[in-house]
Amino acid sequence: MNAYEFARAEATRVVEAAYHKAVAAGTLPEGDIPPVAVETPKDASNGDWASTFAMQCAKPLRMAPRKIAEAIVGNLDLADSCFDTVEIAGPGFMNFTLNQGWYEKAVKNVFEMGENYGRTQTKNPEKVMVEFVSANPTGPMHMGNARGGVLGDCLSSVLDWSGNDVTREFYINDAGNQVDKFAHSVEGRYIQEIRGEDAIEFDPSWYQGDDIKALAHDLVEQYGDSLMDKTPEERFAIIEGYGLPTNIARMERDLKRYKINYDVWFRESDLHKSGYVKETIDLLTAKGATYETEDGALWLRSTDFGCDKDDVLRRANGFYTYFAADIAYHRNKFEKRGFDRVINIWGADHHGHVKRLQCALDALGLDGSRRLEIVLMQLVRMMQGGEVVRMSKRTGKSLTLTDLLDEIPVDAARFFFNSRAAETQMEFDLDLAVKQDSDNPLYYVQYAHARICSVIKNCLENGVPMPDTASVDLSVLSGADERQLIKQIALLPEEIAQAAASRDPSRLNKYAVALAQQFHHFYNACRIKCDDEKLCAARLSLCLAARQAIANTLGLIGVEAPEAM
Repeated sequence: MNAYEFARAEATRVVEAAYHKAVAAGTLPEGDIPPVAVETPKDASNGDWASTFAMQCAKPLRMAPRKIAEAIVGNLDLADSCFDTVEIAGPGFMNFTLNQGWYEKAVKNVFEMGENYGRTQTKNPEKVMVEFVSANPTGPMHMGNARGGVLGDCLSSVLDWSGNDVTREFYINDAGNQVDKFAHSVEGRYIQEIRGEDAIEFDPSWYQGDDIKALAHDLVEQYGDSLMDKTPEERFAIIEGYGLPTNIARMERDLKRYKINYDVWFRESDLHKSGYVKETIDLLTAKGATYETEDGALWLRSTDFGCDKDDVLRRANGFYTYFAADIAYHRNKFEKRGFDRVINIWGADHHGHVKRLQCALDALGLDGSRRLEIVLMQLVRMMQGGEVVRMSKRTGKSLTLTDLLDEIPVDAARFFFNSRAAETQMEFDLDLAVKQDSDNPLYYVQYAHARICSVIKNCLENGVPMPDTASVDLSVLSGADERQLIKQIALLPEEIAQAAASRDPSRLNKYAVALAQQFHHFYNACRIKCDDEKLCAARLSLCLAARQAIANTLGLIGVEAPEAM
C-alpha cells in the first residue's frame, strides 16, 4: 500500500462526494468542474493534505472560492475516511488532518510487506530495458561509466519496484574501426616487447594506455615470440581474439565488484554477422527514408524528421556506420525482443545523437520519439583536499573505476554517485566519502540503521521482549515526534514511485537522509525503553518499521545496512 497515495485518493473522494451532496442540497450549482487537486502543503501547520478545489471551481461555478469551500466542508463526511478534520484557510484552501488510524495502518503496512515494503504497482506496467555503461571494451572504465553504472542500476531497481518488468543490458561495441585500432595497438606493443621499441613505429592514433602494454605483455608470456612466425592476418586474429574477451571479462568483474549485474550482455558483432544491420537499412530504404549519393554512400533523410542534417548509414566503401548499427540495435530491442520502453543512460556529450536515433526509429514505424528515452548524464569532478583529482595515485594515469574502488568503499562510491540527478553536474568529494561521522550522508544513514539494531539488542539483553507486530497497540503513538517519523516512513513507496516516474533515483538518497534525520530526532526526544510496557512496545515497533524502511532504501541504492558501526 502507498499510504500517501491512499490519503490523496481519500481526500479526492470525500471532496467530490461533498460537492455532489452540496449540489443536491442546492447550496452549490452544478457545473463543469475540474478534477479535484490535492497536494501536501509545504508548511505542516496547514495540515497534512490541502485541496485547492474551491479556487479551481470559482470560474465554472461563478462563485467566490471561500463560499464554495464552506459549502463543501459543510457537506463533508469523514466517518469512513483517514482524516480527523478539515479546515478552511485563506481564500478557500481546504486543509486536511490525518487521523490516528492512518498512522497505525502506515506502520502495520511496513510489517505486512517486510522486505518488499516500498513496492507498488503502477497503473500501466511496461516491459522496460535499461541500457547503461556500455563502455568501449578497448580500455578501462572511467568516472562517467562509474556514475552511469549506479544511475542505471538504481533506476532499474525503482522501475522494478514500481511494478515494471525490467531488463538491465550492457551493449558491447565489439565491431567497427575502434576494434581494429585496438587490435593493432596491442599488436604494435607486442612487436615492440619482442623486438624492441624501434622495431615498429607506434601510430599516434592507436591506443596509448598502459592497459594496452599489459595485454601485449600477457601475450608474450603466453605465446613468447611465436606470433611473429604467423602471417599478419593470423597474428591479428589471435591478438583480437585474446584482447577483446580479456577486456570484456575484466569489465564484467569490475562491475560485479561494483554490485552491478546485468541480465544481458549484447554484442554489436552479432548484429553484423546475422545480417540484421543490412536488413534494417534495407527496410529504411524501402520506406523511402534514404538516398544514395554519387560516390555510393547511403544516407538517412534525417532532415525530413526535424534533424539539422542528414546522416550517413553506409559509407562509399560499403561499410555500415556505427549509427546504422545503433538503429539496428534499437530496432532489435523494440521489434524483435518486444520492449515497450527503452531507457539509455548516456553522457551529455551524446546529446546530438538523441533526436537522430529517435527519428530513425520513427521512420521504421517504431515510435522512437515516445518509446526511446535518453537520460543524459553530466560530468563528474573528483575532488580531494579541495582540488580536482584526475590521476590515480597508484598509476599516475587517468582515474579509472578500478582505481576508485581501490581507494574508497564500494558502498560510498554507489551512494555518492547516486546523490545528484543525472542532468546535474556533480563534485565527488573523496575525503567526505571515507569520513566516519555525520558529515558523511552515507555514514549518517547507516548509523541510524545500526543505532536501531543497537536499541533492539540492548532491549533483548535486558529482558525487554520484542513486540508482536501483528497485534501491538499503536494507538499510543500520538506524539508529534512519533507521527513525524511515521509520516517519513510512510513516504517510501511514494518516493520510489516518483523516482521511477521522473527517472531520478537520487530521490532515494534524499529520502534516506531525511528518514535518518527523523529517526535520530525521535530517538533523542522519545524514551524507547520506558516503564509503560504498552508505550515501550509501540515505540519498539516504530523502531522496527524505521529499520525496515532504511534497509529497503539502502538496498535499492545497492548499499549495505550495517547492524553495528
